[in-house]
Amino acid sequence: MNLGLTGGIASGKSTVAQMLVNRGAALIDADVIAREIMEPGHPVLHSVVERFGKDVLKEDGTLDRKKLGSIVFSDPAQRKALEAITHPAIRSEMREVMNRLENENPKRLVIADIPLLYESGLENLYDEILVVYVPREVQRDRLMKRDGLNWSEAEARLNAQMDIELKKQKADFVIDNSIGINETERQIDEFWRKKELS
Repeated sequence: MNLGLTGGIASGKSTVAQMLVNRGAALIDADVIAREIMEPGHPVLHSVVERFGKDVLKEDGTLDRKKLGSIVFSDPAQRKALEAITHPAIRSEMREVMNRLENENPKRLVIADIPLLYESGLENLYDEILVVYVPREVQRDRLMKRDGLNWSEAEARLNAQMDIELKKQKADFVIDNSIGINETERQIDEFWRKKELS
């Protein structure tokens, strides 16, 4: 069985993913794949530089994420241009890994951690969707603290994603990660039992 795991930025998806892995699930992380395709020498990074210019590179040839972020989060057309380059490559790699993991062990839960799952129209690729939820103000506070952003920078990143309340409504399962780690663990245990995965 495969499960799409999503939520909002700074909602704690990685924490929930790790809890599921600790219980025996296999994890495919879209963010890890997204970083890998932006490594020097990868054709996707080459395409990004062609589209956005050499200014998005640091002196050592690696991607300047902050510089690229400031371009794409302030202009929806630029963000769509970046997604048109990166998303097909990420999807292709994720499908390949998911197929391999499912073939290796058909009974194991395979989780695909995809921050923009709904925004990218990928929900039909997964048997079920689990959304990690925290209220928007919690997202914003965590994001500002985690990434050193000011209020308007954090808001721009939140506005670039589907509203967390809408994701919550669309989900097959919701884990509320705003109450505390023990409560999150309890909800994961309950989810695991429901799926008869223990």
